[in-house]
Amino acid sequence: MRIGELAQQTGVSVRSLRYYEAKGLLSSPRTSGGQRDYDETAITRVCRIQEMFAAGINSDTIGELLPCIHDTDGTPNAAATPFLVDKLTEERERIAQALADMRRTAEVLDGVLAAARGSASGG
Repeated sequence: MRIGELAQQTGVSVRSLRYYEAKGLLSSPRTSGGQRDYDETAITRVCRIQEMFAAGINSDTIGELLPCIHDTDGTPNAAATPFLVDKLTEERERIAQALADMRRTAEVLDGVLAAARGSASGG
């Protein structure tokens, strides 16, 4: 599939896909005319990259992590280096803290919404 089709199927801009290629996160063979020609696994890879960016992982760390993950199902395909294990442990702890912070914020919002709904119904 061409870059525009990959962009459409993943909801990621063509510019972002080119950035992923420049950072080594995504690759594709080229046609004889020089156009990118992605296979179906690129869809999963782009979605995985987006998930990692959304979790706050930077592109350099994503680039180190992707070779350790199967594109098809997200399972490990290689052991990470000790350095990467340390880095990923830090990322995992940061994400766990962010999730805890979001849960607390959601609880506060739930309380405010409950109070607002209670006063709106005359209670």
